[in-house]
Amino acid sequence: MPDTQALVNDFLNKLKKRKIEGSQATAKQTAELLRSVISQTRMPYTNQAAALIHSVKAVGERLIAANPVELAVGNVVRRVLHIVREEDLSLTTAAMAGLNLSAESDDEDDTDRDNHPALSAAAIAAASRSTLRPPSLQTLLEDVPDSAAVPHTSSSGGDSEGKSKSADKSSRSRKLKHDVIEAVNELIQDISTCHELIAEQAVEHIHQNEVILTLGSSRTVLEFLCAAKEKKRSFRVFVAEGAPRYQGHLLAKELVTRGLQTTLITDSAVFAMISRVNMVIVGAHAVMANGGVIAPVGLNMVALAAQKHAVPFVVLAGSHKLCPLYPHHPEVLLNELRSPSELLDFGEFSDCLDFGSGIGAPLLHVVNPTFDYVPPKLRRA
Repeated sequence: MPDTQALVNDFLNKLKKRKIEGSQATAKQTAELLRSVISQTRMPYTNQAAALIHSVKAVGERLIAANPVELAVGNVVRRVLHIVREEDLSLTTAAMAGLNLSAESDDEDDTDRDNHPALSAAAIAAASRSTLRPPSLQTLLEDVPDSAAVPHTSSSGGDSEGKSKSADKSSRSRKLKHDVIEAVNELIQDISTCHELIAEQAVEHIHQNEVILTLGSSRTVLEFLCAAKEKKRSFRVFVAEGAPRYQGHLLAKELVTRGLQTTLITDSAVFAMISRVNMVIVGAHAVMANGGVIAPVGLNMVALAAQKHAVPFVVLAGSHKLCPLYPHHPEVLLNELRSPSELLDFGEFSDCLDFGSGIGAPLLHVVNPTFDYVPPKLRRA
């Protein structure tokens, strides 16, 4: 099995150098890495969930810092932390229910029942509140009042009980890790199939003879449109090219390959063409807690055009793109600047960009942002 630290460092390098394209690929690889971290975490005798949470947090913080603009990384880290807490709570609740049941059914005799009372509601509530620390079965037993403890009848009985507790704790430790890994596997499966799950709803949104507008390239949008085509919907797609990377050219080519009527337009033609459009369908980089959308640059202009002409603006996004943070949160980096070479040729504009002219600064500045922020009032998800 490969060393976890080597896997983490390799993934960190990929994030820093922007070698992973797309939120889905980033989210999936993040979940797979955290699964490896959980699998190789040494489980202590007590507070097993705390050990897993510490390991995931330690790695997650480094991943988020490596590429803050890729919000899918933080989303997956938070999901995995939630999974650990949820599985630990489930096991703790089951253990408490088992103890309660055994305390009630040990003896039918009222006298013995007085000596072995069931767990009180206060003890159960206290244990539940402390779950996220998180507690082990032993700490739950220690929180129970003395009257609820079963008296030791002999030293040999105590030794037997101690061995039984040790075996139960070891079994619970293995089960916690197993359940967490299984839940992370389900998360990875959800991320891998998000396009197909979203595409199943295409026929409910796209109707016969409609005109759909989109911008740039998005696999989610591609699968959504093709799913409607497979359901015998006849419609036309306008694709804004998505300058300066011109990802719309790739989407238009793929749509034509799959048999959809497609018209490629420039980004500046969106306002001129929007009056013909029945619906705007686009992908997203992230959906924030307030409903705002971080999307490829140019989409805010499309959203404004759609609002002006009362055209529905639909955003397609998998659950790994749902971010619980607000746009103004200090941890959120809404944008990053790409290379000016995507906009102009350095050779042609070298005189304007020459730092060696003695002026101290170039006369021409090139700004090439990656994303737009679409406020919630402009979109419908």
